[in-house]
Amino acid sequence: MPVSFQKDILPLFRPIDIDHMRPHVLLDDYAYMSNPDRDHAHAVAVGDFVTGRREPRMPPGGPYWTAAQIALYEQWMTDGYQP
Repeated sequence: MPVSFQKDILPLFRPIDIDHMRPHVLLDDYAYMSNPDRDHAHAVAVGDFVTGRREPRMPPGGPYWTAAQIALYEQWMTDGYQP
């Protein structure tokens, strides 16, 4: 079964993360996160920050995502950004 934004990905973001990032990124907005513009730039950027491929690593000060959480997020992208 494909990874779902609503069921699997959205719960990875704490309310404090969503509120803190709202001026920059709409973490809780499926249409924004799955937008195909610029090769899914929003989802890719979020993935880069939560993995530490881009700094500062998110969420600021941690707790950082586990390898399993990162794998789930990456699987969501691989599965085609399912709602």
